[in-house]
Amino acid sequence: MKDAFTRRLSGLLLVMLLSLAPFVAGQVLAQAMEPININSADAELLAELPGIGETRAAAIIEDREANGPYQSAEELTRVNGIGELTVKGLADQITF
Repeated sequence: MKDAFTRRLSGLLLVMLLSLAPFVAGQVLAQAMEPININSADAELLAELPGIGETRAAAIIEDREANGPYQSAEELTRVNGIGELTVKGLADQITF
């Protein structure tokens, strides 16, 4: 009876750990990535940034072509749909 309980508990712990694996792996990958230069990156690379996606990536490129390169992260708020919270989340993931 004690062995059955131990096996079930071990199985439950294994399932819990495996369910956390994608989250932990995603955090490690996000921390290991080099910052993306928003003045030279293409739409595909910009779309990988959290909160950006394909539509905003295209809008970033359109804005930088129309208004020149970005000098700071705060200038990304020129793009429709990018607010201060998104900029704060990107601060350590982008360069100029």
